[in-house]
Amino acid sequence: MTLYINACVREKSRTEILSNELLSKLGEYEEVKLENIDFPKTNEAFLKKRDSLIASRTFDDPMFDLARQFAKAETIVIAAPYWDLSFPAMLKQYIEHINVLGITFEYTPEGIPKGLCRASRLYYVMTAGGTYVPEEFGFGYIKSLAENFYGIRDIKLIKATGLDIYS
Repeated sequence: MTLYINACVREKSRTEILSNELLSKLGEYEEVKLENIDFPKTNEAFLKKRDSLIASRTFDDPMFDLARQFAKAETIVIAAPYWDLSFPAMLKQYIEHINVLGITFEYTPEGIPKGLCRASRLYYVMTAGGTYVPEEFGFGYIKSLAENFYGIRDIKLIKATGLDIYS
C-alpha cells in the first residue's frame, strides 16, 4: 500500500499536481490530507499521556493511529510545497505524531535508532516559486529521518523550482 501524505493547501497546488502524476504511476494509495487533521496541542498533559502509553506499549490508542499507518505503508509519498526555507508546519506536526518509539523506530542497545517501518521507498515531492532551495531545510530533514529513524533507504526527491520566475 502506498501512503500519500499531502501537505498542500492551495486549490491548484503545483506540488499536488506533480504528486498526482507520480501517484498515477504507483497505483492505489491511501491519502492523509494534513490540513484536515486537528492535531492536539503538544503540552505537558499530552506528553505525559504519550510517554505513559509508550512505556506500557499500549500502541492501540488512537493517539498512535498515524504512526501505525505510516509504519505499515510499503511506499510513502510526501507532497510538501517549499515555504520559507522548509515545508508547511503541519508536516512537522505530523512527523511529531508518527515518530513513536516502538512503532516507527526503536533504539539498539548502543542507543542508535533502528527503523521499524515496512516502506522501502519514500518520494518527497516539492515545488518552489524561486530557485533558492537548499535541500537541508526541507528534503534533507525528511531524508535524515527516513534513513536514520524509519529504516527507509531509497529516498527520492522530485522537485520543480523557479516556477514564479518569468523572463
